[in-house]
Amino acid sequence: MTKAVVVDDSHFMRTVISDILEEGGIDVVAQAGDGEEGVEAVTAHDPDVVTMDVEMPRMDGIEAVEEIMDRNPVPILMLSAHTEDGADATFEALEKGAVDFLAKPGGEVSTEISAHGDALVEKVTSATRADPESVDDVNTRSSSTLETDHGYVENPTLVVGASTGGPRVVERVLSSLPLEANLRVLVVQHMPDGFTGRFAERLDRRSEYDVREAEDGMRIGGGEAVVAKGDYHMEVAGYGNGRLRLRLQQDEALHGVRPAIDVTMETAAEKIDGPLTGVVLTGMGSDGAAGIEAIKRAGGATVAQDEETCSVFGIPARAIETGCVDSVRPADEVGKAVLDTIRDNG
Repeated sequence: MTKAVVVDDSHFMRTVISDILEEGGIDVVAQAGDGEEGVEAVTAHDPDVVTMDVEMPRMDGIEAVEEIMDRNPVPILMLSAHTEDGADATFEALEKGAVDFLAKPGGEVSTEISAHGDALVEKVTSATRADPESVDDVNTRSSSTLETDHGYVENPTLVVGASTGGPRVVERVLSSLPLEANLRVLVVQHMPDGFTGRFAERLDRRSEYDVREAEDGMRIGGGEAVVAKGDYHMEVAGYGNGRLRLRLQQDEALHGVRPAIDVTMETAAEKIDGPLTGVVLTGMGSDGAAGIEAIKRAGGATVAQDEETCSVFGIPARAIETGCVDSVRPADEVGKAVLDTIRDNG
């Protein structure tokens, strides 16, 4: 049976979360009221997964994640307040090594979380399949500067899809792309509304590209990137004169998620007649496999992250199984692989 440690400064929340996990077949071996207790509980019980609150006294969730990853790496799922501060803290925790997060509905303490019990159990179960050691690979590998020349094809488009463990890898890929490549970049990261805007801001600060959260009807050109808005599918609705027109819609979730990678990749393959590259990164499930097939059929290039550097080797594995992936690379080489697909001599 899967063993979990629940860390939250609210006794009420610890009880609710523990009850939900126990009912879902997960054995809660310990509860902790702050980060220090959480670190001690992980050392004592060696769980398969930890749920971690962000804001706590003495030692907060970010510090606790860092301490656990240093001492005894274990998959950690952050439970974050659905606020701007909560989003910023969550991304910092992901940077430190947490594999995924779930937004607490309604604030820090809310009975509404019980209505999201299935999602919590699913997230915790998914997190247990993550390899916490891969986080160190992504975070500590030296990143060589990618050469910047002007030998790129005109009007290239890049579609990047990711899920569990994806934010830090997406950030790494985008930060490695030179503005000279003049890509139009579409990012689909499985993430709830309220977090995708903050994610776009982080990417904007850490890359040479102008990154924004997607809006219905917006157009993007070279040197610009968008992040699919949480709870909306992002379609490529039109393409002309080197600019993409986007459409946001709320059709039924695909593969249980919205936004779905397949929706963006398949519409990009249908509408774009210029150079097109699809990339699938770490994550659970099969979203992106059909999209990679569509991009390949349309004459585009495809890249997948390798198993060693994935937190969860689900999305890339399913894409590779289609036979439509051109290149499989570690996280720190994905950016170079993308640039190789748009060389004007290649």
